[in-house]
Order: sequence, then C-alpha cells, then structure tokens
Amino acid sequence: MVRIANTDIDGNKSLMMGIQSIKGVGPRVAAIVAQRTGIDPHVKMGELSEAKTDEIAQIVLSYPEYAPTWAINRQHDFETGEDQHIFGIDLDVVRKDDINRLKMIRSYRGVRHEQGAKVRGQKTRSNGRTGLTMGVSRTKNQPSGKK
Repeated sequence: MVRIANTDIDGNKSLMMGIQSIKGVGPRVAAIVAQRTGIDPHVKMGELSEAKTDEIAQIVLSYPEYAPTWAINRQHDFETGEDQHIFGIDLDVVRKDDINRLKMIRSYRGVRHEQGAKVRGQKTRSNGRTGLTMGVSRTKNQPSGKK
C-alpha cells in the first residue's frame, strides 16, 4: 500500500494504473508523470523504494508547473485566474462550489442544475428519462367494514 496525494494506492498495481487511482489523474497525466520520473511505467507500485515513491508524489503534486496548459483540469480559475490541476477530494469540493456559484447567479446552467435537467444542450424528449418521476402508485384495497 502506497500513499500519494491523500490516496491509498494498491501495491500490486503498475505505476501507470496506480497513479490513475488518484482522483484527477487519468491516463495522459499518468503517462506524463511516468515519463518525467524515468521509471518503467509497468513496474509495480509496491516494488518502488520510499525515495522513488516520494519523488513520484512530488512530481504528481507539482504537475501544473511543467504540464502544458491544455493538459490541466482547471484552466484560468474563476477566483484566482491561475491554471491549476486539482487532485483528490479537492476536485469534488471545487466542482460543487462552481455549480453553487452558477446557481447563485441564476445562470442558465445553474437553473438547469437546480432542476436536475440536462445542462450541456442534449435533447430531453426521448432519452434520459430515468429517475425523473416515481410513476403512479396504487393504494392497497382495504377490507371494508360491515356490509
């Protein structure tokens, strides 16, 4: 068990697959990190020394400094204006804050989020109907009193 960016990584997984278990790290980011470290991407995480694990953790956390702008998951942050790459639980928190901001300013996207409707322009007539209504519920027949 290896711990990087507040995430436990299974030691039996390869470097590429292990790094991808961190939220916010996909195949492309994992490949860039593996290339940057110079470690074989197919080596098991459990076989790496503590020093190599710390080096990988440093490279993962400093990813926005050397990655191209298009490979970062938060370009031109709304509050700071900086390019950031967010990992782990912070990704959920930032996404929730963004959606709440859209709701507060009553933008079209925010209203669609509130309604639970499609946000990105998809058609809504025929697809995506699950989970919207409960349907018709019938009451059980109660035994009548005296006749």
